[in-house]
Amino acid sequence: MYDNYFYKAAMYDLLANYYKYSNPNLHVFYYQKHLKYMNQLIMANYEAAREPQTRNPMVRIFHASPDTPSVDVYLNGKRTIRNLTYKQETDYLPLLEAGRYRIDIYPAGKTDKPIVSETFTFNEGQKYTVVAAGTLNTLDLLFIKDNNEVPSGETKIRFIHLSPNTPAVDIAVKNGDVLVSDITFKEVTDYLPLSPMTVNLEVRIAGTNKVVLELPPIRLRPNRTYTVYIVGLMNGKPGLEALVAQH
Repeated sequence: MYDNYFYKAAMYDLLANYYKYSNPNLHVFYYQKHLKYMNQLIMANYEAAREPQTRNPMVRIFHASPDTPSVDVYLNGKRTIRNLTYKQETDYLPLLEAGRYRIDIYPAGKTDKPIVSETFTFNEGQKYTVVAAGTLNTLDLLFIKDNNEVPSGETKIRFIHLSPNTPAVDIAVKNGDVLVSDITFKEVTDYLPLSPMTVNLEVRIAGTNKVVLELPPIRLRPNRTYTVYIVGLMNGKPGLEALVAQH
């Protein structure tokens, strides 16, 4: 990102100097472009300086199992999160160091038998979302890498299918074109880069016009990344729902 801003700023500076005496209008035009990318470079460096300098992995936990009661989350045998309920997502938690961790999910307040246990290697400097997905009898943990970087002034969004009984779906503009197609249960889409705007989206059964969920308008702000979780049960309780997380 920094190299891109620097390259453009330098290129427009050369063009501005080239036209300085032969074409004053083009000189001003390219000089303004130069200033624009210099400002973006300065802001990018400023934002980077504000970021925590830790290289430890960061992890957040999301409870997406519609019939699983509140849970406690243990990392390497130590209770880290208490009483996490359906549809709750924690803030990012810094791990002490990179490496392999065992994650145990227990019913809240109990330690006799975990609902699910898995091990995973968390890499240095990486952010993760760990999702408890599926039903109580088929609970699984998804380990998802997060990427919060976005070009200055832009935004991006991704979708995660977490409804156990919903077939593959398409995400489409309301009454319009499909944005992302054929998302299966537990699938995570790539980030979709967009300009800041308000979007009206709907979830359709893949390859059809059958709408199973209309999303409320989502205001995509600049310099943010968004994740839309499709949770719940189709034609069941709790019902199908879209949850939007931003970071």
